[in-house]
This record gives sequence, C-alpha cells and structure tokens, in this order.
Amino acid sequence: MEKFIDKIKKYMETMDNKKFMNNLFIILIIGIILLIIANIFIEERKTDNTNLESANTVGKLSSSEQDYGSLLEVKLEDALSQLKGVNKVKVMITLEDTVEKIPAFNTTKNNETTNEIDSQGGTREIIRDDMTIQVVTSNEGGLVVLKEIKPTVKGVIVIADGAEDIEIKEMLYEAVKTVLGIPGNKVEVYSSK
Repeated sequence: MEKFIDKIKKYMETMDNKKFMNNLFIILIIGIILLIIANIFIEERKTDNTNLESANTVGKLSSSEQDYGSLLEVKLEDALSQLKGVNKVKVMITLEDTVEKIPAFNTTKNNETTNEIDSQGGTREIIRDDMTIQVVTSNEGGLVVLKEIKPTVKGVIVIADGAEDIEIKEMLYEAVKTVLGIPGNKVEVYSSK
C-alpha cells in the first residue's frame, strides 16, 4: 500500500498544475455522465413499476367480471357432481360480454315558453328546453349503481367421469341447459380420460 501512495506522490510531483486540472475536469465530466445515465435507468424502472401497478389495477377491475363466470362454473360443477352416476366434473363457461353496470343519474329538465308581440300585431312564441344530467356518486367517490346486468352465456363445456354413458351424458346436457337457460347448441358434454 505504501508503494502505491509513493507512486501517487511521485506522479503528482512530476505533473504540472495545468495537466492535473485537465485530468480532474475529465474525471468530473465522466462522473456527471454516469450520474445522468443512472438517473435515466432509475426513472425507467419507476415507470415500469407504475405500468405494472396500473396493469394490476385493470386486472382487479376485470376480476369482478371473471368472478361471475367462475362463480357460475363452481356452482354448476357442484350441482352436476351430485347427479347419479357422475363422479368428477369440470365445467368451463364463456361469457359473451362483461358485467354492465347502470349508474344512477340526476336529471333536471327546464321548459321555458315566452310569447312576444311585435308593434305590427304579430306574435312569436319562443320555447326553450334545457336538460341537465349528472351522475350520482357515493361519499367515497364511486358511482352509485342502480342495476347490474350480468353477461349472457356464450357456451359451456362439461367434462365428467361417467359421461361415456349416453343416459348420463343426456342428463348432464339437460341439466346445463335448464340451469343456465340456454339453447342446446351452446352446450357440449364430454367424458373425461
């Protein structure tokens, strides 16, 4: 270590002040460039984290719609597994749209009628209609929902142990049609491996 310090001292003694200042200036410039590059990478990382958080928020919003389909699947699996001759059941339901929420509105209508008579005896009637619509929000700032319209079922696949028997397959087929209130062309029943 002492040799290294001695070498630095000798180098400083041999170097003139102008050369030392140039080297110091170059090191300072390189340091500033490194700080700028590091700052850019940190900002990009923060932006990526923000995008990930917003994507998670979107995922949470659509999860309520996914929950409706999952809830239907679980209930249907439970009901179908109770049928005689049916063992394990797996159900997949596809929905046509998403859950539609109808918010509450405050509507204000104003009707104003004005009759004018001019100097020649002619009359003119002016009718003015104004309508203001405001969405009702709760104290927390969310929308007040009047009605939720659940999506329609696009199709159903049922995979069940015992469905190789024609009678059990028909029973499963009819049960799904009845429970979901859908036509038969939207239901497929298969036997499992």
